[in-house]
Amino acid sequence: MARLKLKVQLYCGDEIAMGPGKAALLQAIGRTGSISAAGRELGMSYRRAWLLADTMNRCFAEPLVAAHSGSGARVTAAGEAALADYLALAERAGQAAAGAAFERLEKAILKRPA
Repeated sequence: MARLKLKVQLYCGDEIAMGPGKAALLQAIGRTGSISAAGRELGMSYRRAWLLADTMNRCFAEPLVAAHSGSGARVTAAGEAALADYLALAERAGQAAAGAAFERLEKAILKRPA
């Protein structure tokens, strides 16, 4: 059976401003109150998590993550709004893909390559 994987990514120049990984990071920062704890929860290094947060902050008009030296980090109001809008957009994209066109493609695709 065929499977469909949609990945919504929003670009700022050549940088991915928001995608599934960055959305997951924002959610984890919201839960943990820390970039390092969020990175650990998602199986990534602090450096990787920090770089993703930095990219988001550089790509949006307002920072999505506010880091406080020694006291963790938080998702800003702009970050909460961007995350909610991204998740809604990703959900709508998934719903749009669940239709007759996918059903026809699913029937046409082999279970394994020939």
